[in-house]
Amino acid sequence: QVHFVESGGGLVHPGGSLRLSCAASAAAKFSDIGWYRQAPGKQRNLVANITYVGTTDYVDAVKGRFAIWRDRTNNRVTLRMNGLKPEDTGDYYCNTVPPRADFWGPGTRVTVSS
Repeated sequence: QVHFVESGGGLVHPGGSLRLSCAASAAAKFSDIGWYRQAPGKQRNLVANITYVGTTDYVDAVKGRFAIWRDRTNNRVTLRMNGLKPEDTGDYYCNTVPPRADFWGPGTRVTVSS
């Protein structure tokens, strides 16, 4: 069974950095994995993803600021976020790409505010 547990969120000032971590079950080892963001009152959207072989992609809004990588040995996917902006505020989740409804974890909250 695939499942994910996210951590690393918090309150940060604009321009600050955070590193989010996603602990994945071993069953996700061969899946493409994404980080999704759900801003307050909005839909959950993919912001960064990494394939099984390590190819990455980002939405335009985070390109150059976010970096995703995976450690297949430890089944962990990390999202490094630099230059954070208030519009990056939201709950962050990891899931497969495309996502499965039954794979969503608890998420981790990121708040960017002065």
